[in-house]
Amino acid sequence: MAIPQGPNQRWSFDFASDSLSGVSRFRILNVIDDFSHECFAAVVDTSVSGERVAPELDGVAEIRDYSCMVVSDKGTKLTSNGNL
Repeated sequence: MAIPQGPNQRWSFDFASDSLSGVSRFRILNVIDDFSHECFAAVVDTSVSGERVAPELDGVAEIRDYSCMVVSDKGTKLTSNGNL
């Protein structure tokens, strides 16, 4: 995979999760530009399904245009009808 030479060439997205004391866990979907390291989206919810990822990326693209490449290291964890 080539190293991006400018902004908007490759976005990465990944999930983080945490919990507050005595409260259920929550997840954060982060969408990052791999060149500028700018965070385009940080979606926080108790559940972020694969079907929700595509609309979130589309929302970023409405402002930034589509990236040449979008990558994630989650493998089959994000396989859903919403992402196919």
